[in-house]
Amino acid sequence: MTNPSPPAASGRLAGRIALVTGASRGIGEAVARRFAAEGAHVIAVARTIGGLEALDDAIQAAGGTATLVPLDLVEFDAIDRMGLALFERFGKLDILVGNAGLLGTLSPVGHIEPKVFERVLAVNVTANWRLLRSLDPLLRRSDAGRAIFVTSGITRRTAPYWGAYAPTKAALETLVRIYAAEVAHTAVKANLINPGPTRTRMRADAYPGENPATLPTPDTIAAAFVPLAEPSCTLHGAWVAADEWLAGQGAVLQ
Repeated sequence: MTNPSPPAASGRLAGRIALVTGASRGIGEAVARRFAAEGAHVIAVARTIGGLEALDDAIQAAGGTATLVPLDLVEFDAIDRMGLALFERFGKLDILVGNAGLLGTLSPVGHIEPKVFERVLAVNVTANWRLLRSLDPLLRRSDAGRAIFVTSGITRRTAPYWGAYAPTKAALETLVRIYAAEVAHTAVKANLINPGPTRTRMRADAYPGENPATLPTPDTIAAAFVPLAEPSCTLHGAWVAADEWLAGQGAVLQ
């Protein structure tokens, strides 16, 4: 970990400690910058050191602070070590954003290579379970712990060739809903957020013929994460459609 600095003094997330996975690019990077701009001290987790350093430069240039954690989330024991380090340094965690995800290959179920399916399962499901297992005690030490996990609208329909990504995101949704039920009588709130079509590398890989200029940017979508991270958030166990919510349609499915 690097850059242990105090959080910014003002903003909707002032004084909060927020961990964001997949923070080196795309939605995760945008959420990390937005949370820092709102006053949170961001713990940015990602595999790509260069991306983390660029994020840190952007956060510092805007007056925010961050702690960088270069980590491949499938190194599961490292997640436990990270949890211990966070406890020793901060004593709590206010916000967890489980954003890191893997698309895998789009192909018939019978054609998916076992190593591809296992990697997608590890990143999209097992890593998030390990994060909850390690960080739940820290979220409970917060006066208003907030856990936000990124899902996908693909779980709401049956789409051919999505046999790796869609089932793992559906499993993640079930995991988070169960966790939400388990912490229902605590100060922790756990929710799911579907960014919707967004101008990211994963979207381009899934829909190579799509014009990215027609899609909202990660910076736009990041705004929907802030209300779910605030101590005042009352949603719990909800499935939030970020793009529709930002458009004022109030798309929250319990």
